Amino acid sequence: MRPLILLLAALSAAPASAERLTLDRLHADPALAGPGVRALRVSPDGERVTFLRGRADNQFQLDLWEYNMKDKTTHRLVDSKKLVPNENLSLEERARRERARTASLSGIISYSWAPSGKQILVPIAGDLYLVDVANPDAARKVASGNVGDPKISPKGRYVSFVRDQNLFVIDLTTGQERQLTTDGKGTIHNGEAEFVAQEEMDQKTGYYWAPDDSAIAYRRFDEAQVPVARRFEIYADRTEVIDQRYPAAGDPNVVIDLMIVNPATGAQKQVDLGAEKDIYLVRADWSGDAKTLVYQRQSRDQKRLDLVAVDAATLAQRPLFTETSTTWVAVPADLRFLKSRNAFIWASERSGRNHLYMFDMNGKLLHPITKGEWGVDSILAVDEAAGKVYISSNKDAVIDKQTYAVNLDGGNADKPVRITRQDGMHDDTFAQNGKIFVDTFSDPTTPPQVSIRRADGSLVEWLEHNEVKGDHPYAKYMANHLPTEFGSIKAHDGQDLYYSMIKPSNFDPAKRYPVFLMVYGGPHSQQVTRGWGNMFKQYMAQQGFVVFTLDNRGSSRRERKFTDVIYGELGKHEVEDQLTGIDWLAKQSFVDPKRVGVFGWSYGGFMTLRLLEAGSDKIAMGVSVAPVTDWSLYDTHYTEQFVGSTPKANPQAYAQSGVFAHLDGLKSPLLLIHGMADDNVLFTNSTRLIDALVNRNVKFELMTYPGAKHGISSRAGQRHVYGMIEGFFKKNLGGTDAK
Repeated sequence: MRPLILLLAALSAAPASAERLTLDRLHADPALAGPGVRALRVSPDGERVTFLRGRADNQFQLDLWEYNMKDKTTHRLVDSKKLVPNENLSLEERARRERARTASLSGIISYSWAPSGKQILVPIAGDLYLVDVANPDAARKVASGNVGDPKISPKGRYVSFVRDQNLFVIDLTTGQERQLTTDGKGTIHNGEAEFVAQEEMDQKTGYYWAPDDSAIAYRRFDEAQVPVARRFEIYADRTEVIDQRYPAAGDPNVVIDLMIVNPATGAQKQVDLGAEKDIYLVRADWSGDAKTLVYQRQSRDQKRLDLVAVDAATLAQRPLFTETSTTWVAVPADLRFLKSRNAFIWASERSGRNHLYMFDMNGKLLHPITKGEWGVDSILAVDEAAGKVYISSNKDAVIDKQTYAVNLDGGNADKPVRITRQDGMHDDTFAQNGKIFVDTFSDPTTPPQVSIRRADGSLVEWLEHNEVKGDHPYAKYMANHLPTEFGSIKAHDGQDLYYSMIKPSNFDPAKRYPVFLMVYGGPHSQQVTRGWGNMFKQYMAQQGFVVFTLDNRGSSRRERKFTDVIYGELGKHEVEDQLTGIDWLAKQSFVDPKRVGVFGWSYGGFMTLRLLEAGSDKIAMGVSVAPVTDWSLYDTHYTEQFVGSTPKANPQAYAQSGVFAHLDGLKSPLLLIHGMADDNVLFTNSTRLIDALVNRNVKFELMTYPGAKHGISSRAGQRHVYGMIEGFFKKNLGGTDAK
């Protein structure tokens, strides 16, 4: 369950005629945050920086743009509306976008560079185009018919993609299309990542090119043994019955195989994944010389992860090493093979924090690359010539993300050199050679600013300075923008819990204000960051609420001591920490402790319910959107990782982790909201809760959205759902006046 990303943002200085935010304006064009960009790439030849940008009349319709490094110009490279005037997405593509949290977007939502730096592969609405950057208007359609996961091979000879559950390549020298697999149909899938791999292991692909174009390793899975969840997708004018193979906790997963295919001949080989079949194939990677395939195999209980090397020619295998844990081994984000030597970089939490290590190709640890009381978020680039690794990290502040340089030889493992300079959040994309990078920076008073920088952090050029002045969409709202305060309080075990708080407009410390507590609370998420925030929080503060968010134990970008606390019983310690935050709020002279409300979505919806059950004496009301109510209804990988075991093996852990065992404590007013076609947190979670509340004669309010998935992502849906949330808070907690 990756956290829902709300597409609301904006900010910086303002004119005299300042205005207050409205919900209508939050959901209108142009985007309040200014001309935001996404999917930043530096071309392989370093001559261009490309990115996706929303249109002025529709921020969710994306076009492909470029900044030319030589002539320092920015222009639209591919107009999505000219390429495909009217999109008609397949069900498969819609499902993929739900997994990727891009369901609200249209136009060009992804692209990839050819290694030559002269062409770009652009998928749109199931078709595939090859764009010559020198003549983009002559885009050439190279494939059609529900094309998924397209790639240009590392050497540029082939285009590959998945269609109808089979893997295909197009030889760009001849134009010939070759179907590499033929058995993909029914429950058999080739070259795809299975549901839980997409949703919980962040696997966006199911196949992996060898660096010399000689082979493709791909996942082949059979989902025949995965139970069918029959669910009803209720639309405004119809009801569709969907038979979805959904592996709920304790159910069988797919049977997974790892294959190697020659793209020129179609010759196939199968890699032996071991005697135990009930495993997770996390991913596969190729060594720099293309002679070795390395795969990651995770046990079903997720307490063991094996790294195994396979000779691509003979299929002979050798184990490299094994990671173990008494709770769970996190799926590693980084494995990088070096080109100049037979070695690789591996990310591991073996020290209790995520750090980088250098291993040889026999699995022998050579040295740590990073170490210390901080953690690595990800590898951004490896510059072997300079002996540098560029990383993102929370080293200087847990609530910040900065970019640092460390030495490959581990010489400054505990003293990385900070590259980015402004405090806040930096999301950076490096050129392949590590010489330049594109920096996306924001803080609570600065909307995302995008600049091109040298490897030492010095400025080359602004790509999008995005200053809030003049005709910037947020300029007339800036004078009323409220500052975000940050701090920390102690959990019961003494660990630091970070919070953010926005005080209301015209704040008077002598008054007592209602509280809008926005919670997520689950793993894989950090809500309290010193970056540009979502505008609904800003809006609610301007409506007279103290807006408060706390990252409880279990949330991400922290040490394992912090995250492991939740193992074995979801909700218990998370709720304990949120109530600690509410107790702290109640002691603040400007807070009315009788007017505290909570809102959460997804895991946050679950947390809202658990908080009302545990603390209705402290929480006056709650809004729960798309909540998990019974963890036995959620998928295998996520649920078994954190609850531990299965519902059959440990029913008590599942009962205590869910909502129903604690339901008698829910006394405060509740608004329950759910999309009626949710294929992630199934609507059954809410219908079961509705039934239980009715049987207890508990009054509550309900809002359901016909045809809406987990994110209720249509513009009208977003506008309506946030209006419902605001209305429920105001009805139950009142407005700005002190009591």
